Amino acid sequence: MEDTCTDEFPLTMNSSEKEEAVCVFGTGDFGRSLGFKMRQCGYSVVFGSRNPQMSSLLPSGAEVLSYSEAAQKSDIIIVAIHREHYDFLTELTKVLKGKILVDVSNNLKVNQYPESNAEYLAQLLPGTHVVKAFNTISAWALQSGALDASRQVLVCGNDSKAKQRVINIVRTLGLTPLDQGSLMAAKEIENYPLQLFPMWRFPIYLSAALCIFLFFYCVIRDVIYPYVYGKKNETFRLAISIPNRVFPTVALILLALVYLPGVLAAILQLYRGTKYRRFPAWLDHWMLCRKQLGLVALGFAFLHVLYTLVIPIRYFVRWKLKNITLTQAMTNKDSSFSTSTAWRSDSYVALGILGFFLFLLLGITSLPSVSNTVNWREFRFVQSKLGYVTLILCTAHTLVYGGQRFLSPSSYRWYLPPAYVLALIIPCTLLVIKFVLIMPCIDKALTRIRQGWERKSALNRKTDI
Repeated sequence: MEDTCTDEFPLTMNSSEKEEAVCVFGTGDFGRSLGFKMRQCGYSVVFGSRNPQMSSLLPSGAEVLSYSEAAQKSDIIIVAIHREHYDFLTELTKVLKGKILVDVSNNLKVNQYPESNAEYLAQLLPGTHVVKAFNTISAWALQSGALDASRQVLVCGNDSKAKQRVINIVRTLGLTPLDQGSLMAAKEIENYPLQLFPMWRFPIYLSAALCIFLFFYCVIRDVIYPYVYGKKNETFRLAISIPNRVFPTVALILLALVYLPGVLAAILQLYRGTKYRRFPAWLDHWMLCRKQLGLVALGFAFLHVLYTLVIPIRYFVRWKLKNITLTQAMTNKDSSFSTSTAWRSDSYVALGILGFFLFLLLGITSLPSVSNTVNWREFRFVQSKLGYVTLILCTAHTLVYGGQRFLSPSSYRWYLPPAYVLALIIPCTLLVIKFVLIMPCIDKALTRIRQGWERKSALNRKTDI
Protein backbone atom coordinates (compact mmCIF):
# COMPACT_ATOMS: atom_id res chain seq x y z
CA MET A 1 0.00 0.00 0.00
CA GLU A 2 1.35 3.41 -0.92
CA ASP A 3 2.45 5.77 1.82
CA THR A 4 0.22 8.51 0.44
CA CYS A 5 -2.83 6.36 1.17
CA THR A 6 -2.09 5.92 4.87
CA ASP A 7 -2.41 9.66 5.50
CA GLU A 8 -5.97 9.90 4.22
CA PHE A 9 -8.66 11.15 6.59
CA PRO A 10 -11.80 9.10 7.27
CA LEU A 11 -14.42 9.75 4.63
CA THR A 12 -17.46 9.58 6.92
CA MET A 13 -16.05 10.53 10.31
CA ASN A 14 -17.87 13.24 12.19
CA SER A 15 -15.87 14.96 14.89
CA SER A 16 -18.93 15.15 17.13
CA GLU A 17 -19.51 11.38 16.95
CA LYS A 18 -17.55 8.75 18.82
CA GLU A 19 -15.75 6.30 16.56
CA GLU A 20 -16.88 2.68 16.77
CA ALA A 21 -13.91 0.41 17.44
CA VAL A 22 -13.20 -2.64 15.31
CA CYS A 23 -10.38 -5.10 15.92
CA VAL A 24 -8.53 -6.82 13.09
CA PHE A 25 -6.54 -9.98 13.81
CA GLY A 26 -3.79 -10.17 11.20
CA THR A 27 -1.63 -7.57 9.46
CA GLY A 28 -1.41 -9.19 6.01
CA ASP A 29 -2.55 -7.63 2.75
CA PHE A 30 -6.26 -8.20 3.29
CA GLY A 31 -6.21 -7.26 6.99
CA ARG A 32 -4.38 -4.00 6.22
CA SER A 33 -6.67 -3.16 3.27
CA LEU A 34 -9.84 -3.83 5.25
CA GLY A 35 -8.52 -1.85 8.22
CA PHE A 36 -7.62 1.06 5.98
CA LYS A 37 -11.07 1.04 4.37
CA MET A 38 -12.73 0.99 7.80
CA ARG A 39 -10.50 3.80 8.97
CA GLN A 40 -11.60 5.85 5.95
CA CYS A 41 -15.25 5.20 6.80
CA GLY A 42 -15.00 6.44 10.36
CA TYR A 43 -14.12 3.36 12.42
CA SER A 44 -11.44 3.24 15.06
CA VAL A 45 -9.24 0.32 14.04
CA VAL A 46 -6.95 -1.67 16.30
CA PHE A 47 -4.79 -4.46 14.90
CA GLY A 48 -3.87 -7.64 16.71
CA SER A 49 -0.50 -9.13 15.80
CA ARG A 50 1.87 -11.76 17.21
CA ASN A 51 4.73 -9.26 16.68
CA PRO A 52 3.25 -5.76 17.20
CA GLN A 53 6.61 -4.06 17.02
CA MET A 54 7.39 -5.64 13.63
CA SER A 55 4.16 -4.55 11.89
CA SER A 56 4.40 -1.80 9.29
CA LEU A 57 2.47 -0.23 6.39
CA LEU A 58 -0.62 0.06 8.58
CA PRO A 59 -3.21 2.87 8.29
CA SER A 60 -2.39 6.07 10.08
CA GLY A 61 -4.07 6.26 13.48
CA ALA A 62 -4.47 2.50 13.87
CA GLU A 63 -3.09 0.82 17.00
CA VAL A 64 -1.07 -2.38 16.82
CA LEU A 65 -1.25 -4.53 19.95
CA SER A 66 -0.92 -8.15 20.90
CA TYR A 67 -3.92 -10.37 20.19
CA SER A 68 -5.06 -10.38 23.80
CA GLU A 69 -4.77 -6.60 24.22
CA ALA A 70 -6.41 -5.85 20.87
CA ALA A 71 -9.37 -8.18 21.59
CA GLN A 72 -10.20 -6.15 24.70
CA LYS A 73 -10.62 -2.96 22.63
CA SER A 74 -13.67 -4.08 20.65
CA ASP A 75 -16.49 -6.62 20.61
CA ILE A 76 -16.20 -7.02 16.81
CA ILE A 77 -13.08 -8.86 15.66
CA ILE A 78 -12.15 -9.44 12.04
CA VAL A 79 -10.21 -12.71 11.85
CA ALA A 80 -7.94 -12.17 8.82
CA ILE A 81 -5.82 -15.25 9.49
CA HIS A 82 -5.51 -18.55 7.63
CA ARG A 83 -7.30 -21.56 9.12
CA GLU A 84 -4.09 -23.43 9.91
CA HIS A 85 -3.21 -20.66 12.40
CA TYR A 86 -6.54 -20.67 14.29
CA ASP A 87 -5.17 -22.80 17.15
CA PHE A 88 -3.76 -19.83 19.07
CA LEU A 89 -7.30 -18.48 19.47
CA THR A 90 -8.09 -21.15 22.06
CA GLU A 91 -5.69 -19.35 24.43
CA LEU A 92 -7.98 -16.29 24.16
CA THR A 93 -11.21 -18.15 24.98
CA LYS A 94 -12.03 -15.99 28.00
CA VAL A 95 -11.21 -12.73 26.24
CA LEU A 96 -13.22 -13.63 23.13
CA LYS A 97 -16.30 -14.95 24.94
CA GLY A 98 -19.46 -13.20 23.75
CA LYS A 99 -17.66 -11.29 21.00
CA ILE A 100 -18.44 -11.25 17.28
CA LEU A 101 -15.81 -12.99 15.16
CA VAL A 102 -15.94 -12.18 11.45
CA ASP A 103 -14.24 -14.95 9.48
CA VAL A 104 -12.88 -13.65 6.16
CA SER A 105 -10.73 -16.65 5.21
CA ASN A 106 -10.71 -18.66 1.98
CA ASN A 107 -9.23 -22.03 1.06
CA LEU A 108 -6.86 -23.09 -1.71
CA LYS A 109 -9.34 -25.49 -3.32
CA VAL A 110 -13.04 -26.35 -3.25
CA ASN A 111 -14.14 -28.47 -0.26
CA GLN A 112 -10.62 -28.55 1.15
CA TYR A 113 -11.92 -29.42 4.63
CA PRO A 114 -14.97 -31.42 5.81
CA GLU A 115 -16.52 -28.31 7.34
CA SER A 116 -16.24 -24.63 6.46
CA ASN A 117 -13.61 -22.44 8.11
CA ALA A 118 -16.33 -20.42 9.82
CA GLU A 119 -17.99 -23.54 11.28
CA TYR A 120 -14.59 -24.79 12.43
CA LEU A 121 -13.98 -21.45 14.12
CA ALA A 122 -17.38 -21.66 15.84
CA GLN A 123 -16.53 -25.17 17.11
CA LEU A 124 -13.14 -23.96 18.32
CA LEU A 125 -14.66 -21.02 20.23
CA PRO A 126 -18.22 -22.01 21.22
CA GLY A 127 -18.73 -18.89 23.35
CA THR A 128 -18.43 -16.51 20.37
CA HIS A 129 -20.77 -15.38 17.59
CA VAL A 130 -19.12 -16.29 14.29
CA VAL A 131 -20.17 -14.48 11.11
CA LYS A 132 -18.83 -15.26 7.63
CA ALA A 133 -18.23 -12.18 5.48
CA PHE A 134 -15.80 -10.26 3.22
CA ASN A 135 -14.21 -13.40 1.71
CA THR A 136 -15.63 -12.56 -1.73
CA ILE A 137 -13.88 -9.17 -1.78
CA SER A 138 -10.19 -8.93 -2.64
CA ALA A 139 -7.57 -6.72 -1.02
CA TRP A 140 -7.08 -5.03 -4.40
CA ALA A 141 -10.80 -4.17 -4.60
CA LEU A 142 -10.68 -2.60 -1.12
CA GLN A 143 -7.62 -0.53 -2.03
CA SER A 144 -8.85 0.52 -5.48
CA GLY A 145 -12.42 1.27 -4.48
CA ALA A 146 -15.65 -0.73 -4.59
CA LEU A 147 -16.45 0.41 -8.13
CA ASP A 148 -13.38 -1.39 -9.51
CA ALA A 149 -14.65 -4.85 -8.54
CA SER A 150 -17.70 -6.72 -7.30
CA ARG A 151 -19.56 -4.81 -4.58
CA GLN A 152 -21.41 -7.84 -3.23
CA VAL A 153 -20.45 -9.26 0.17
CA LEU A 154 -22.05 -12.59 1.10
CA VAL A 155 -22.85 -12.75 4.82
CA CYS A 156 -24.06 -15.65 6.97
CA GLY A 157 -24.24 -16.43 10.68
CA ASN A 158 -26.39 -18.09 13.34
CA ASP A 159 -26.85 -15.02 15.56
CA SER A 160 -29.14 -12.49 13.88
CA LYS A 161 -27.96 -9.51 15.96
CA ALA A 162 -24.29 -10.26 15.30
CA LYS A 163 -25.00 -10.72 11.62
CA GLN A 164 -26.90 -7.44 11.46
CA ARG A 165 -23.97 -5.54 12.98
CA VAL A 166 -21.64 -6.98 10.34
CA ILE A 167 -24.15 -6.09 7.61
CA ASN A 168 -24.17 -2.51 8.90
CA ILE A 169 -20.37 -2.41 8.59
CA VAL A 170 -20.58 -3.73 5.04
CA ARG A 171 -23.04 -0.99 4.09
CA THR A 172 -20.90 1.68 5.74
CA LEU A 173 -17.96 0.57 3.59
CA GLY A 174 -20.04 1.24 0.47
CA LEU A 175 -20.52 -2.46 -0.34
CA THR A 176 -23.69 -4.48 -0.87
CA PRO A 177 -24.41 -7.15 1.75
CA LEU A 178 -26.33 -10.30 0.78
CA ASP A 179 -27.71 -12.28 3.71
CA GLN A 180 -27.22 -15.97 2.95
CA GLY A 181 -28.80 -17.28 6.15
CA SER A 182 -27.22 -19.43 8.85
CA LEU A 183 -23.61 -20.50 9.19
CA MET A 184 -24.45 -23.66 7.25
CA ALA A 185 -24.10 -21.52 4.09
CA ALA A 186 -20.47 -20.70 4.92
CA LYS A 187 -19.08 -23.63 2.94
CA GLU A 188 -20.87 -22.53 -0.20
CA ILE A 189 -19.70 -18.95 0.36
CA GLU A 190 -16.11 -20.12 0.79
CA ASN A 191 -16.31 -22.17 -2.41
CA TYR A 192 -17.71 -19.24 -4.40
CA PRO A 193 -14.40 -17.33 -4.96
CA LEU A 194 -12.70 -20.57 -6.02
CA GLN A 195 -15.07 -21.23 -8.91
CA LEU A 196 -13.57 -20.42 -12.31
CA PHE A 197 -16.33 -19.36 -14.72
CA PRO A 198 -18.75 -22.12 -13.63
CA MET A 199 -21.46 -21.11 -16.12
CA TRP A 200 -18.96 -20.76 -18.96
CA ARG A 201 -17.52 -24.29 -18.86
CA PHE A 202 -20.27 -26.00 -20.85
CA PRO A 203 -20.40 -23.32 -23.61
CA ILE A 204 -16.60 -23.22 -23.91
CA TYR A 205 -16.18 -27.01 -23.96
CA LEU A 206 -19.03 -27.40 -26.44
CA SER A 207 -17.77 -24.68 -28.78
CA ALA A 208 -14.22 -26.09 -28.59
CA ALA A 209 -15.50 -29.58 -29.48
CA LEU A 210 -17.53 -28.19 -32.39
CA CYS A 211 -14.56 -26.19 -33.68
CA ILE A 212 -12.23 -29.17 -33.58
CA PHE A 213 -14.73 -31.49 -35.26
CA LEU A 214 -15.66 -29.00 -38.00
CA PHE A 215 -12.06 -28.01 -38.61
CA PHE A 216 -10.97 -31.57 -39.34
CA TYR A 217 -14.20 -32.17 -41.25
CA CYS A 218 -13.41 -29.24 -43.54
CA VAL A 219 -9.77 -30.31 -43.86
CA ILE A 220 -10.93 -33.68 -45.19
CA ARG A 221 -13.25 -32.04 -47.73
CA ASP A 222 -11.17 -29.02 -48.79
CA VAL A 223 -7.54 -30.14 -48.38
CA ILE A 224 -7.25 -33.93 -48.41
CA TYR A 225 -9.89 -34.58 -51.10
CA PRO A 226 -8.31 -32.24 -53.74
CA TYR A 227 -4.90 -33.75 -53.07
CA VAL A 228 -6.12 -37.34 -53.41
CA TYR A 229 -8.06 -36.79 -56.65
CA GLY A 230 -6.15 -33.94 -58.29
CA LYS A 231 -2.77 -33.75 -56.53
CA LYS A 232 -3.59 -30.12 -55.69
CA ASN A 233 -1.91 -28.46 -52.75
CA GLU A 234 -4.76 -26.63 -50.98
CA THR A 235 -3.10 -26.34 -47.57
CA PHE A 236 -3.22 -22.53 -47.76
CA ARG A 237 -6.95 -22.82 -46.97
CA LEU A 238 -6.06 -23.74 -43.39
CA ALA A 239 -5.46 -20.07 -42.52
CA ILE A 240 -8.56 -18.25 -43.81
CA SER A 241 -10.97 -20.38 -45.83
CA ILE A 242 -11.51 -23.23 -43.38
CA PRO A 243 -11.78 -21.03 -40.26
CA ASN A 244 -14.28 -18.89 -42.15
CA ARG A 245 -16.39 -22.01 -42.62
CA VAL A 246 -15.98 -23.22 -39.05
CA PHE A 247 -16.77 -19.94 -37.26
CA PRO A 248 -20.18 -19.18 -38.85
CA THR A 249 -21.19 -22.82 -38.54
CA VAL A 250 -20.38 -22.87 -34.82
CA ALA A 251 -22.07 -19.48 -34.33
CA LEU A 252 -25.34 -20.64 -35.92
CA ILE A 253 -25.36 -23.96 -34.05
CA LEU A 254 -24.72 -22.24 -30.69
CA LEU A 255 -27.40 -19.63 -31.39
CA ALA A 256 -29.89 -22.44 -32.04
CA LEU A 257 -28.77 -24.18 -28.85
CA VAL A 258 -29.67 -21.02 -26.91
CA TYR A 259 -33.35 -21.50 -27.76
CA LEU A 260 -33.49 -25.29 -28.00
CA PRO A 261 -33.75 -25.92 -24.21
CA GLY A 262 -36.77 -23.60 -24.01
CA VAL A 263 -38.50 -25.62 -26.73
CA LEU A 264 -37.61 -28.90 -25.01
CA ALA A 265 -38.96 -27.53 -21.72
CA ALA A 266 -42.24 -26.58 -23.43
CA ILE A 267 -42.59 -30.07 -24.94
CA LEU A 268 -41.89 -31.61 -21.53
CA GLN A 269 -44.53 -29.44 -19.87
CA LEU A 270 -47.08 -30.36 -22.52
CA TYR A 271 -46.28 -34.04 -22.09
CA ARG A 272 -46.53 -33.89 -18.31
CA GLY A 273 -49.50 -31.56 -18.26
CA THR A 274 -48.03 -29.50 -15.40
CA LYS A 275 -45.33 -26.96 -14.66
CA TYR A 276 -44.88 -28.14 -11.06
CA ARG A 277 -42.37 -30.89 -11.80
CA ARG A 278 -38.66 -30.23 -11.98
CA PHE A 279 -36.85 -30.46 -15.28
CA PRO A 280 -33.98 -32.96 -15.57
CA ALA A 281 -30.72 -31.67 -14.11
CA TRP A 282 -29.04 -31.49 -17.54
CA LEU A 283 -31.88 -29.35 -18.91
CA ASP A 284 -31.78 -27.05 -15.87
CA HIS A 285 -28.04 -26.53 -16.31
CA TRP A 286 -28.46 -26.01 -20.05
CA MET A 287 -31.08 -23.30 -19.48
CA LEU A 288 -28.84 -21.54 -16.96
CA CYS A 289 -26.03 -21.42 -19.55
CA ARG A 290 -28.09 -19.84 -22.33
CA LYS A 291 -26.67 -16.36 -21.84
CA GLN A 292 -23.11 -17.65 -22.01
CA LEU A 293 -23.91 -19.77 -25.07
CA GLY A 294 -25.29 -16.70 -26.80
CA LEU A 295 -22.25 -14.57 -26.02
CA VAL A 296 -19.87 -17.28 -27.25
CA ALA A 297 -21.96 -17.55 -30.42
CA LEU A 298 -21.71 -13.78 -30.87
CA GLY A 299 -17.93 -14.02 -30.58
CA PHE A 300 -17.77 -16.60 -33.39
CA ALA A 301 -20.13 -14.50 -35.52
CA PHE A 302 -17.85 -11.51 -35.01
CA LEU A 303 -14.85 -13.58 -36.12
CA HIS A 304 -16.79 -14.63 -39.22
CA VAL A 305 -17.41 -10.95 -40.08
CA LEU A 306 -13.71 -10.09 -39.67
CA TYR A 307 -12.57 -13.05 -41.75
CA THR A 308 -15.08 -12.17 -44.47
CA LEU A 309 -13.85 -8.57 -44.64
CA VAL A 310 -10.28 -9.66 -45.41
CA ILE A 311 -11.30 -11.91 -48.32
CA PRO A 312 -10.72 -9.23 -51.04
CA ILE A 313 -7.10 -8.68 -49.95
CA ARG A 314 -6.15 -12.38 -49.96
CA TYR A 315 -3.48 -13.37 -52.47
CA PHE A 316 -5.54 -16.31 -53.75
CA VAL A 317 -8.57 -14.12 -54.43
CA ARG A 318 -6.53 -11.40 -56.15
CA TRP A 319 -4.72 -14.03 -58.24
CA LYS A 320 -7.99 -15.63 -59.27
CA LEU A 321 -9.60 -12.30 -60.24
CA LYS A 322 -6.50 -11.32 -62.20
CA ASN A 323 -6.57 -14.58 -64.17
CA ILE A 324 -10.27 -14.23 -64.94
CA THR A 325 -9.71 -10.67 -66.18
CA LEU A 326 -6.78 -11.71 -68.38
CA THR A 327 -8.71 -14.66 -69.79
CA GLN A 328 -11.65 -12.44 -70.71
CA ALA A 329 -9.32 -9.88 -72.28
CA MET A 330 -7.48 -12.49 -74.36
CA THR A 331 -10.62 -14.24 -75.57
CA ASN A 332 -12.52 -10.98 -75.96
CA LYS A 333 -15.45 -12.52 -74.16
CA ASP A 334 -17.43 -11.23 -71.25
CA SER A 335 -19.64 -13.21 -68.90
CA SER A 336 -23.27 -12.22 -69.10
CA PHE A 337 -24.96 -10.50 -66.16
CA SER A 338 -27.33 -12.73 -64.16
CA THR A 339 -30.09 -10.90 -62.35
CA SER A 340 -31.00 -13.98 -60.30
CA THR A 341 -27.40 -14.40 -59.17
CA ALA A 342 -27.21 -10.72 -58.23
CA TRP A 343 -30.43 -11.03 -56.24
CA ARG A 344 -29.13 -14.11 -54.43
CA SER A 345 -25.79 -12.46 -53.68
CA ASP A 346 -27.33 -9.23 -52.38
CA SER A 347 -29.95 -11.12 -50.37
CA TYR A 348 -27.26 -13.29 -48.81
CA VAL A 349 -25.24 -10.23 -47.75
CA ALA A 350 -28.29 -8.25 -46.56
CA LEU A 351 -29.57 -11.14 -44.43
CA GLY A 352 -26.12 -11.53 -42.91
CA ILE A 353 -25.88 -7.83 -42.04
CA LEU A 354 -29.35 -7.73 -40.47
CA GLY A 355 -28.75 -10.99 -38.59
CA PHE A 356 -25.43 -9.75 -37.21
CA PHE A 357 -26.98 -6.42 -36.17
CA LEU A 358 -29.70 -8.16 -34.16
CA PHE A 359 -27.07 -10.56 -32.82
CA LEU A 360 -25.14 -7.56 -31.47
CA LEU A 361 -28.34 -6.13 -30.01
CA LEU A 362 -28.98 -9.39 -28.14
CA GLY A 363 -25.43 -9.36 -26.78
CA ILE A 364 -25.65 -5.74 -25.63
CA THR A 365 -28.99 -6.20 -23.86
CA SER A 366 -27.62 -9.23 -21.99
CA LEU A 367 -25.05 -7.03 -20.23
CA PRO A 368 -26.11 -6.25 -16.62
CA SER A 369 -25.60 -2.50 -17.09
CA VAL A 370 -28.14 -2.55 -19.94
CA SER A 371 -30.55 -5.26 -18.78
CA ASN A 372 -31.00 -3.44 -15.45
CA THR A 373 -32.43 -0.41 -17.28
CA VAL A 374 -35.31 -2.31 -18.91
CA ASN A 375 -38.26 -4.05 -17.32
CA TRP A 376 -38.92 -7.77 -17.48
CA ARG A 377 -41.32 -7.57 -20.43
CA GLU A 378 -38.92 -5.47 -22.51
CA PHE A 379 -36.02 -7.80 -21.74
CA ARG A 380 -38.10 -10.88 -22.62
CA PHE A 381 -39.23 -9.26 -25.89
CA VAL A 382 -35.63 -8.57 -26.96
CA GLN A 383 -34.18 -11.91 -25.85
CA SER A 384 -37.08 -14.08 -27.00
CA LYS A 385 -38.95 -12.43 -29.89
CA LEU A 386 -35.97 -10.64 -31.45
CA GLY A 387 -33.83 -13.67 -30.64
CA TYR A 388 -35.97 -15.88 -32.86
CA VAL A 389 -35.94 -13.21 -35.58
CA THR A 390 -32.14 -13.26 -35.37
CA LEU A 391 -32.12 -17.04 -35.69
CA ILE A 392 -34.46 -16.88 -38.69
CA LEU A 393 -32.30 -14.25 -40.43
CA CYS A 394 -29.06 -16.15 -39.79
CA THR A 395 -30.63 -19.41 -40.97
CA ALA A 396 -31.97 -17.69 -44.09
CA HIS A 397 -28.50 -16.19 -44.65
CA THR A 398 -27.04 -19.71 -44.70
CA LEU A 399 -29.84 -21.12 -46.90
CA VAL A 400 -29.40 -18.38 -49.51
CA TYR A 401 -25.63 -18.89 -49.40
CA GLY A 402 -26.11 -22.54 -50.28
CA GLY A 403 -28.63 -21.80 -53.03
CA GLN A 404 -28.58 -24.34 -55.83
CA ARG A 405 -25.47 -25.99 -54.45
CA PHE A 406 -27.61 -28.02 -52.04
CA LEU A 407 -28.58 -30.28 -54.96
CA SER A 408 -25.21 -30.23 -56.75
CA PRO A 409 -23.40 -33.62 -56.59
CA SER A 410 -20.01 -31.84 -56.72
CA SER A 411 -20.73 -30.25 -53.34
CA TYR A 412 -20.78 -33.66 -51.67
CA ARG A 413 -17.18 -34.80 -51.61
CA TRP A 414 -16.82 -38.37 -50.43
CA TYR A 415 -20.58 -38.12 -49.77
CA LEU A 416 -19.80 -35.52 -47.09
CA PRO A 417 -22.08 -32.45 -47.21
CA PRO A 418 -20.60 -28.94 -46.93
CA ALA A 419 -20.24 -27.43 -43.45
CA TYR A 420 -23.12 -25.02 -44.00
CA VAL A 421 -25.46 -27.99 -44.46
CA LEU A 422 -24.43 -29.30 -41.04
CA ALA A 423 -25.02 -25.83 -39.60
CA LEU A 424 -28.66 -25.88 -40.76
CA ILE A 425 -29.72 -29.16 -39.13
CA ILE A 426 -30.38 -27.89 -35.58
CA PRO A 427 -31.70 -24.38 -36.49
CA CYS A 428 -34.16 -25.69 -39.10
CA THR A 429 -35.37 -28.46 -36.79
CA LEU A 430 -35.79 -25.95 -33.96
CA LEU A 431 -37.71 -23.46 -36.10
CA VAL A 432 -40.08 -26.16 -37.35
CA ILE A 433 -40.83 -27.33 -33.79
CA LYS A 434 -41.26 -23.71 -32.63
CA PHE A 435 -43.70 -23.09 -35.47
CA VAL A 436 -45.76 -26.06 -34.29
CA LEU A 437 -45.67 -24.84 -30.67
CA ILE A 438 -47.00 -21.37 -31.56
CA MET A 439 -50.03 -22.81 -33.36
CA PRO A 440 -53.13 -21.52 -31.47
CA CYS A 441 -54.37 -24.90 -30.27
CA ILE A 442 -50.99 -25.89 -28.80
CA ASP A 443 -49.99 -22.42 -27.60
CA LYS A 444 -53.28 -22.08 -25.70
CA ALA A 445 -52.71 -25.36 -23.85
CA LEU A 446 -49.11 -24.44 -23.03
CA THR A 447 -50.16 -21.01 -21.75
CA ARG A 448 -52.76 -22.59 -19.45
CA ILE A 449 -50.15 -24.99 -18.04
CA ARG A 450 -47.72 -22.13 -17.39
CA GLN A 451 -50.51 -20.24 -15.61
CA GLY A 452 -50.96 -23.10 -13.15
CA TRP A 453 -53.45 -25.45 -14.83
CA GLU A 454 -52.71 -29.15 -14.38
CA ARG A 455 -54.07 -32.03 -16.42
CA LYS A 456 -54.37 -34.34 -13.39
CA SER A 457 -56.22 -31.70 -11.39
CA ALA A 458 -58.75 -31.31 -14.20
CA LEU A 459 -59.27 -35.07 -14.36
CA ASN A 460 -59.74 -35.22 -10.59
CA ARG A 461 -62.36 -32.48 -10.72
CA LYS A 462 -64.29 -34.40 -13.38
CA THR A 463 -64.12 -37.56 -11.30
CA ASP A 464 -65.39 -35.71 -8.24
CA ILE A 465 -68.40 -34.46 -10.20
